[in-house]
Amino acid sequence: MTKINVIPFGGVRENGKNMYAVEVNDQIFILDCGLKYPENELMGIDVVIPDWAYLKEHADKIAGVFLTHGHADAIGALPYFLMDFQVPVFGSRLTIELAKLAVKQHKQVKKFNDFHEVDPATEIDFQNVTVSFFATTHTLPNTLGIVLHTDEGAIVYTGDFKFDQTARDGYRTDLAKLAQVGQEGVLLLLSDSAGAALTAASTREKDIAAYILDVFENHNGRIVVGSVASNIMRVQQIFDAAAASGRKVVLSGGQDLEQIVSTAMNLGKLHFDPSLLVTMADTADLAPEEIVILETGKMGAPIKALQEIANGDDPEVTLGEGDLVFVATTPSYAMEAVVQKVTDMLYRTGAEVKFIAEDLNPSGHGNQNDEQLMLNFMQPTFFMPIQGEYRLLDQHAILAEEVGIPAENIFLTSKGDVLTYQDGRFHLGDRVEVGNTMIDGIGVGDIGNIVLRDRRVLSEDGIFVVVATIDRKKKKIVTKPQITSRGFVFVKTNRQLMKQSAELVEEVIQEDLDQKEFDWSHLKQNVRDKLNRFLFNQTKRHPVILPVIMEINQHSKRKNKSKATAAPAKPKEGGKAKRQSNRPSRGRGKKRAKATNAKATKN
Repeated sequence: MTKINVIPFGGVRENGKNMYAVEVNDQIFILDCGLKYPENELMGIDVVIPDWAYLKEHADKIAGVFLTHGHADAIGALPYFLMDFQVPVFGSRLTIELAKLAVKQHKQVKKFNDFHEVDPATEIDFQNVTVSFFATTHTLPNTLGIVLHTDEGAIVYTGDFKFDQTARDGYRTDLAKLAQVGQEGVLLLLSDSAGAALTAASTREKDIAAYILDVFENHNGRIVVGSVASNIMRVQQIFDAAAASGRKVVLSGGQDLEQIVSTAMNLGKLHFDPSLLVTMADTADLAPEEIVILETGKMGAPIKALQEIANGDDPEVTLGEGDLVFVATTPSYAMEAVVQKVTDMLYRTGAEVKFIAEDLNPSGHGNQNDEQLMLNFMQPTFFMPIQGEYRLLDQHAILAEEVGIPAENIFLTSKGDVLTYQDGRFHLGDRVEVGNTMIDGIGVGDIGNIVLRDRRVLSEDGIFVVVATIDRKKKKIVTKPQITSRGFVFVKTNRQLMKQSAELVEEVIQEDLDQKEFDWSHLKQNVRDKLNRFLFNQTKRHPVILPVIMEINQHSKRKNKSKATAAPAKPKEGGKAKRQSNRPSRGRGKKRAKATNAKATKN
């Protein structure tokens, strides 16, 4: 019997970070390799990627990475994955080009070139598995679903999808291929749950294009559009509306946006007259009603970029009365609090603000009817909802039961669950340890829960630094404690608190010095504990307390007096010269010079 294990490394009970490993006998197939943007409590974290420590133990089994589309939730973690696993990557032509752009931004893997383009007609034969693909509708052209054909039946991964009968060429779902896959027999379906709570139909892209054009034609001023850079369909609609309303477009998303637009244009996935694009400097000669600024920001996320504009931190774009900020994307649930704050800031600039999601349902994910239609096409024996928070997975499970899938054949998984096929059915077996890997700047995985906790405390109560110098041999404090505080209290109005804190630290240090056994860690912990209690009693706050204790020692160092080398003796007449030693003679009278050296050691 074929051994099959399915392990979600992300994408379940969360938004984004899609990555699923399917193990068939001695081969592992990685389906998507995405990231997610951090929630508010992940302070300072740029992005979050899956933790694939388990895969490092089985690296020789990985057959490849198979990508459904080019959004960050599907390809964002790929550069980091390739740092650990040099395996082939498969995807449609546009997906591969977007993946290459992501990989080239990281010098460790920028020379990686084991990419392979596939399309709905492609079949790839591996040892025990044949991999095929089918076209789906999403906000990127050439989005694919993936089928792993095994001896026990097909394992189908839908990726992001919706059904839109008006979708243009390159975006259309291949309904015939879906029916064919279902008729051949689907053992397990992994299906997108992001729209499981949507009862209304997703707005057709044809109607979204008409809506955007209406907005552009009816605003008599400059328009700043916030959109996801890799949402090629939306970018095309913005370009079309700008051209039809007599406007020029400025790309203000930096190199990220420019590269994506250039790549899509070169592949024939974006169609527009090059004269439509102008630089920010060119807008000086244009009237406000002739300008559209397309803003995306870092990694294509527009909300943070709009926040910088509202704060006045963008050197090129300043908002004011007469401007329209048009958000042409649906922010994720994790960004809701940020979106509300940014919206308020945008209104304060005097600009008008409009969200496309307030009037339409522009989601790239299917609603409840779409999800049930996919289930009916596939008719799977077993079902695993993916891509969504728990409430969405649970709702998708209910939808599956309504179309006839038994509840015992539906699995709501967590990261690290191992769905194992044995004796003709799937069951939840052992778990593997799977967490989150956080990216902060160039650091990969060097930020953990302790660091995040400290950052949270720092943001709430600040930091309290104590610096003192001691002499352990003489058991005394050489330099009295000096206090530095940031984000805790205003020092000038709390001098008494600072003085009392210094006196307390001095007492604690002296107590430790007077002990028979001295221990650095014990000393610092005592300072933290007693100072923490004192400060909380005085202020009801818990700052991060950082004791810096230095040591000064006195010890002797010998200084030898230099000796002159003895002159060689003259040989006797008629005799041979004796061999002379070059070593200096040993003087009996040594003088010792005592030197006192102070050495500060940070502990």
